[in-house]
This record gives sequence, structure tokens and C-alpha cells, in this order.
Amino acid sequence: MVRQNRLKRRSMAIDSKAIEAFLGVLDEPAMVLRRDTILNANAAAKALFGSGIERQDIRLAIRNPKALSHILPGEEGDIDVVGIGGFGRPWTLSIRPLGDDRILVRLIDKSAAAAAERMRVDFVANASHELRTPLAAVLGYAETLADDDDVDRDSRMRFGQTIRTEARRMLRIIEDLMGLSRIEADRFVVPTEAISIVDLAKSAVEQCQPTAKSAGSEIRLEIEDGVPPVLGDRAQLTQLLDNLLSNAVRYGIDHAGDPVAVTVGSSDGAVRIVIADQGQGIPREHLPRLTERFYRVDAARSRDSGGTGLGLAIVKHIVERHRGTLDIRSEIGSGTKVTVTLPAVRAEA
Repeated sequence: MVRQNRLKRRSMAIDSKAIEAFLGVLDEPAMVLRRDTILNANAAAKALFGSGIERQDIRLAIRNPKALSHILPGEEGDIDVVGIGGFGRPWTLSIRPLGDDRILVRLIDKSAAAAAERMRVDFVANASHELRTPLAAVLGYAETLADDDDVDRDSRMRFGQTIRTEARRMLRIIEDLMGLSRIEADRFVVPTEAISIVDLAKSAVEQCQPTAKSAGSEIRLEIEDGVPPVLGDRAQLTQLLDNLLSNAVRYGIDHAGDPVAVTVGSSDGAVRIVIADQGQGIPREHLPRLTERFYRVDAARSRDSGGTGLGLAIVKHIVERHRGTLDIRSEIGSGTKVTVTLPAVRAEA
């Protein structure tokens, strides 16, 4: 009998160590309870509820009535709860029996999934709004031309010009959306072609220089010596440079003579592209959201200049696909500086 009790205690000790090891490999908060007492908790649970939660009542850690109504009776299953560890924070609460009156309680954070769903809903709403506005103008003028026989020639030409302008605007939005979808589809495919950023920068500046000159300014390109190539997608990197230069010319030239400076260099195994303007700058509170789809600091100015609100979102995804970094800094009255850093092709490669 004594031997059986010793074996039983040894079995329970091994089981307890196995449970601790299992909890230790879980990234999400996880605890083992017996009735209302926390026997074991992993590092994530201690970070969420406090380091001293073991051997404490579960009601001191989790104060959510819905969660406790399932935990205390040990009901097996998964339920969605909100508010644990922060107001409005969503979780999936998973409860599983372990035997010997013990249960495993896991909290699976659904914040990322909820944020992704909000982004999807916002994206659909924003895309619908961006397309509805020019479409309404096209339909309105087209119906006037179709139904009114008394429209004079000047008005007819003006209506036709508006229809063409708004239709082109819709086409640009659709093309940018399709381009963004293609970039996202390739985001896990690492580019393999050796690309000269120097050549792409020269070509992009040449293409955008007439627009800068029409605004009474110019784009100044400075290329450091010995800039290595990068592994990249030529079409995407061309689009990246075109988008950044177009933004700098559209929004960074407030006065004739204000140049846009483009610098291409390299250091520490990376190629660096810096595009700086001397425009009015961007308020600090807008900077974190600049790469969101359809986000605009000045919506009216952006639409008037032909922007779709997708340019920087496209740039962000291209940089991410190329395993690079994007840094945007700006101060009111001092202009904006955008820095893109891309891994260079290693010399041995």
C-alpha cells in the first residue's frame, strides 16, 4: 500500500513537471487550475495578470463575469470574451480538462484578427467611397448630355472633359488597387534579380523632372560612389520611386525654386534612397497613418492633384516584400524626408 502511494505521488510529480513544460512552450497566456486555485501559470499569463498569481484564487486574476462563469464550473469548450487585460481587448477562452480536478485555461489573443477585420471593412468602405464620388459625377454629366437636347457646345465640351477626368481618376484607383493586390500576393516571394537602384533612380528622375519644372522647381539627384545593386523586382522598385517622387513634387513644392533632393547611397550592406522636399510639412499626428490605404492628410488637395490615396500604401508593401525599411520624417515648415533602405547584394553572391 505504501509502495502504491509512493508510485502515485511520483506519477503526479512527473505529470506536474510535464504540465509546467507544456505551459512553458505556449506563447499565449495559459494556466492550470484546480477548482478556483491557479496551480501553474506560464510567463505570458504572469505578464498579463501579475507574477504572483500562482496559488491564488482565479477571481483575483480574471474579473470577467462571463469568463468566470465557464472557468469555475470547469466547462469544457471555447468562448469569446472581451475586456480581459484591457478595455475592449478580444480573446478566445479555451478550457480543457486534465483530470484530477484540474483544467487547462488558455487565452488566445484575437486583437490582430479583430484589427485585420476592421481594416478589411474600412478598406471596402473607403474604396467604395473613392469610386462612388467620380462615378456620381460621370453619371450626372452623362445623363445631362443624354437627356437634354439644348446643351450648348461649350457646356457639352466642359461636361465631356469632366467625364473624361473623373473616368481617368477611377481608372487610376482601380489600377492602384490591382497593383497593390499583386504586390500583396507576392509578399512571401523574395525577389532574385540584381537591380541597379542607380539606374532606376536616374530614369525615375528623368520621367518626373518635367512635372517638377512645370511647378517652377527641379529634382536634384546625387549618387554616391560604389552603390551596389539590390535583389529586387524591377517593376515594383520603379513604381516605388515613381510614387515617392510624384508625392514629393505634388505636395513638397509650395514655392517656385524649392528643389526636391534625391540621394542614393550605401552603407552597412544596404542601399539607401533619400527623397527630401522643402514643402509645408506634415503634422506629427498624421505620420503613423500615412501608409494606410486611402489615408490623406489633405483630402481635397490630394484629389485635386490626381492622388488616389494608395501611393504610400503601395510603397510600404514593396519595401516589405524587399525586406527593407521605410522611414518618413516631417516637420511643419521644414518639409518631408522619406528614407528607403534595401539590402544590398552581397559581394560574394
